[in-house]
Amino acid sequence: MAEDLKHLLIETNSEFRELASKHHTLDDRLHELEAKHYLSDADHFEEVKIKKQKLQLKDQMENMLRNYRNGPRNTGNPGNGLSA
Repeated sequence: MAEDLKHLLIETNSEFRELASKHHTLDDRLHELEAKHYLSDADHFEEVKIKKQKLQLKDQMENMLRNYRNGPRNTGNPGNGLSA
């Protein structure tokens, strides 16, 4: 159900789509770094920075998902007819 809601927001919400795209790009770069046999100091610094950025993006996306789930019930808005 959570994955369905993520896909819905990716399709219908440009802000969520942008956050998901950035998260995916950072994830790809992190996999590139993790594939290296040795990380230089700069690579290690970048890895730590990317992990922090990914967590920030994930937190933002989770907040948007939570607000979407709770919004219509708490505000009295009829919503878009989709159940979350």
